[in-house]
Amino acid sequence: MLNISKDNNVLITPGNYKSITSVARRPHYKILNRIIIGFLIFTVACLFLPWTQNISGSGSVTTLKPDQRPQTVHNTIAGRIEKWFVKEGDYVKKGDTILFISEIKEDYLDPNLIGNTKQQVDAKKMAVESYGDKVNSLDVQAQSLNTERQLKLQQAQNKIKQAQLKIKSDSMDLQAVKTQLKIAQTQFTRSTALNKEGLKPLSDVEQKRLKLQESEAYIITQENKLLSSKNELINARVEINRITAEYSEKISKSKSDKFTALSTQYDTEAQVNKLQNQYVNYSIRNGLYYITAPQSGYVNRALLAGLGETIKEGTPVVSIMPASYDIAVETYVDPIDLPLVHRGAKVRVWFDGWPRIVFSGWPGLSYGTFGGKIVAIENFISANGKYRILVSPDDKDQKWPKELSIGAGAQSIALLDTVSIWYEIWRNLNGFPPNYYKADEKATYGKEKK
Repeated sequence: MLNISKDNNVLITPGNYKSITSVARRPHYKILNRIIIGFLIFTVACLFLPWTQNISGSGSVTTLKPDQRPQTVHNTIAGRIEKWFVKEGDYVKKGDTILFISEIKEDYLDPNLIGNTKQQVDAKKMAVESYGDKVNSLDVQAQSLNTERQLKLQQAQNKIKQAQLKIKSDSMDLQAVKTQLKIAQTQFTRSTALNKEGLKPLSDVEQKRLKLQESEAYIITQENKLLSSKNELINARVEINRITAEYSEKISKSKSDKFTALSTQYDTEAQVNKLQNQYVNYSIRNGLYYITAPQSGYVNRALLAGLGETIKEGTPVVSIMPASYDIAVETYVDPIDLPLVHRGAKVRVWFDGWPRIVFSGWPGLSYGTFGGKIVAIENFISANGKYRILVSPDDKDQKWPKELSIGAGAQSIALLDTVSIWYEIWRNLNGFPPNYYKADEKATYGKEKK
């Protein structure tokens, strides 16, 4: 650098200048320095304050039980709208009539369909009773035939015994006749010999010869009688076979008629059951013309309009909001946060339309938030790419507002572990997940055991 100035080596002293001295002596610079130092100390101190890690989510107000949510009422059968009994906003009790429809199918247009079906059922029942009486009659007939067969067989057995006794008697008579024949032969021989010797007259010989001939004739008669008795025995045995075959045929025919009657009876009973099924179906269908409220609630919206409109089966008719329900909140969390939540975890909830001041890390300082706990976690991802979580009111916390309406928006924060603020800042800068926090299982187990 060129030394052009003459006094370039002169030392400048700030005290020699009044303006510099007055500026340097201003007191607010010291105050500012103290404020900056105090702020830095306060900031460092705040870094060690506790901070509650949380998971945020958004959703809406719903009900805890599925049967308490708004539902649509459908018609069971096809028909034509004839009359409306409610309007939108009406309160209906369970079983109240909402709509009346008329029949449109030709199979059910008969106004006396139920009565005619009932008559058919009664007629078939009488036919079943008639077949039952026929079966009983055939049973009695079969029993009578069995009894008659036993009597006939006993009679034939008696005849056999009589024939056997007669054969025995005739055999004895034949033996007696043979003995008499031998005696007559001996007497005739003796008389002939004595006549030759002159000791007996010829008349005595002729008398003995006549007696011998009578004995010979009588023995033939007795043999015929014995053969006749044997034939009677054979006929009696044949009679037993005839009786057995005859009554077996009659009893078999009676049983065949019985089985035929039973088969017809069972077929008729099947027809009765079918007709009874039709009768019950017709009776139930007759009651489906009146569409009733499945539960007590308010008619939100009529989904059909007008009279004379034809509707199909399963068409939604009206939408009903149940009168009493257990409120809950369904909220959605990101997939990365799903492993950090569990059933029973504490949740803070605030609702749209309600004033609130929310400090996510300091739930105790928040205003307008309500306590809740997780009761259900859906394991399948929703259409919005998040997982659905159901939150119910916490009984140990402030009660939720009664004026909440189903479908209103809600925000939630699931409370996790409590850490220092510096740790939370460091975790977010490094992209680490929050600490997984769960109630102490050992302490809980100790309390339950105690």
